Amino acid sequence: MRMRWVTATMLVSLAVPVFAQGAWARGPVAAKKPYQVTSPNGTRDDDYYWLRDDSRKRPDMLAYLAAENGYADAQLAALKPLQTKLYEEAVGHIKQDDSSVPFLKNGYWYASRFATGADYPVIERRRGSATAAPAVLFDQPAMAKGHSFFALSSWSVSPDNRMVAWAEDTVGRRQYVLKVKDIATGRVLADTVSNIEPNIVWAGDNRTILYIAKDPVTLRGYRVMAHTLGTPVSADRMLYEEKDDTFQMGIGRTTDDRYVCITVQSTVSDEQRCAPATRPDAFTVIAPRRREFRYGADHLGERWIIRTNRDALNYKLVTLADRDAASGVAAWRDLVPASDTVFIEDFKPFAGFVAIDQREGGNRMIRLLTDTGRSVPVQAGEPAYRMGLSTNEEPDTPWVRYTYSSLVTPTTTFEINARTGERRTLKVTPVPGYDPSNYVTERLWAPARDGTRIPVSIVYRKGVQRNGTAPLFQYAYGSYGYSTDPSVDPGQIALLDRGVVYAIAHIRGGQEMGRRWYDDGHLLKKKNSFTDFIDVTRYLVAQKYAAPGRVAAMGGSAGGLLMGAVANMAPQDYKVMIAQVPFVDVVTTMLDASIPLTTFEYDEWGNPADKPYYDYMLSYSPYDNVAAQAYPALYVGTGLWDSQVQYYEPAKWVAKLRERKTDTNPLLFRINMEAGHGGKSGRFERLRQNAEWQAFMLSQLGVTG
Repeated sequence: MRMRWVTATMLVSLAVPVFAQGAWARGPVAAKKPYQVTSPNGTRDDDYYWLRDDSRKRPDMLAYLAAENGYADAQLAALKPLQTKLYEEAVGHIKQDDSSVPFLKNGYWYASRFATGADYPVIERRRGSATAAPAVLFDQPAMAKGHSFFALSSWSVSPDNRMVAWAEDTVGRRQYVLKVKDIATGRVLADTVSNIEPNIVWAGDNRTILYIAKDPVTLRGYRVMAHTLGTPVSADRMLYEEKDDTFQMGIGRTTDDRYVCITVQSTVSDEQRCAPATRPDAFTVIAPRRREFRYGADHLGERWIIRTNRDALNYKLVTLADRDAASGVAAWRDLVPASDTVFIEDFKPFAGFVAIDQREGGNRMIRLLTDTGRSVPVQAGEPAYRMGLSTNEEPDTPWVRYTYSSLVTPTTTFEINARTGERRTLKVTPVPGYDPSNYVTERLWAPARDGTRIPVSIVYRKGVQRNGTAPLFQYAYGSYGYSTDPSVDPGQIALLDRGVVYAIAHIRGGQEMGRRWYDDGHLLKKKNSFTDFIDVTRYLVAQKYAAPGRVAAMGGSAGGLLMGAVANMAPQDYKVMIAQVPFVDVVTTMLDASIPLTTFEYDEWGNPADKPYYDYMLSYSPYDNVAAQAYPALYVGTGLWDSQVQYYEPAKWVAKLRERKTDTNPLLFRINMEAGHGGKSGRFERLRQNAEWQAFMLSQLGVTG
């Protein structure tokens, strides 16, 4: 059935009675309008290309999205009581008036605190002592009033502690606005800069702010600018421009605050240039870029410490003395040599030692290396866990702060003394109504079809029988070398308490097992990510952790690509899939350099201007491979203002699925009209959004208790 789209208002008003009957029971049917996507390597028909509207204002496009939302409302209406209960249970597992662990920087203690019922925290500081009277830096609940979306994503205090600069977004498209205020008076200055990255650094003069300007079309951060307080934006000085559109950009200060550094990076290359913070216009390159050469440098004392993959697939740490800096890489000296089994994720220099954030055996852990050569691993007591360096702003201390979590243990902040080994617990994240002793976590190793062993983190409530009857909820991401680490999620406790087994599949494309794990899951090996996910599912079913007809899967963004590919390749293995902001139109997007992020990602997916990559990407792109076959039940989510995965990718995918799929399983498309890639802002709004797809998923799995 086809209909001529009229206005969004008319469709919404008709949504419930129309969608409840006849052909509409399967959802809105988008018009097909012939269009050809041309490229050097082929021409493809795309009948739903018309759903792309960069202005996000065209009536026919908005009408279709409104129809999809109306249909989702109608189909989910019966699940409202369950959705409400899931939301209430999730909120019940959150300590609403919680606060963060204070950290010290430049004589002040900084912390954030939530008030009961608040979506956003208040950020405050105390002078000299963590127990002194607080001064409010940001009253975010007040700042967010009147905005359907609000994000304060970066803030920085001037070296003299008088001013604070911040970046905020009230749309969700990640086009941030720079603002500045006087902390003592609360007066917001007239200085405002639009369309920037959330990355702000003060120069040493307390008057100059460095920021990254975005290209107005591609939204790529491409220029480092210097703004002097009290001067017009038109007078801002350009300190650096990155002309290679495959590189991303960041700015920051070294640990000792002596240098301001500009870092540009791609998937396979880095380049870092630094200047004294007192003279942020005299930049010197640490090492020139070249393909397959990555590094990142920090400074403390009289030396640089550098994490690099130079002759080290899993990275190593090297040092460079100040006196030898002009000699470049020839003067680099190994501090921590390369390892075949240990991947160095990050590091932090302290006076007398270095804290190393590393991965081994699929787990992320901390190791302390003293200047005398003593190496001290921080111990853990569970089979699957995550440690990570916490906020450590003052390097002249023996105490290192880090966090620990697992699928059973709530995130806990510790500090450990590098000299004595003493460990102190600073905070255990409160999870009301949750008892860790009621749950079990395991680390499994699932065999992939090529013989590779895939780590799986799994958790379930005690009493759930491993007899092949339980429902399974499996999650993965598996792209960009991003690793998915275990932690307790208050929003998922309700699922565990209903007997659902939750599993994280650490598939190739992430970096859980080192750099090779990533290399074996991108570019012309990307399909390993998809088959790994399927093979994990089949292993868990074969081992009777789950029933074969009660498996749910979820992924978002590049993990949404995973869902789309798996849905095409093995639909029979899944009862229901959740695909959030899914990257599903791979070839068309990667052919269009005007779309934000496209040029950054040629080394992740390949450049389809090259035929081998074009053909390979086309062979798995979810949109291009939708078939006339049965699909699982699907819940697809997007945000109209998403700048990372444009809304029209999932819109086109859903339209094509509705046209071709042969089953009667529900297909729901939820479009957030006032948000971007991360969905609605605010901690409770996100829980409310999650409760909707959770209720849908549980209903499909037959979980009613």
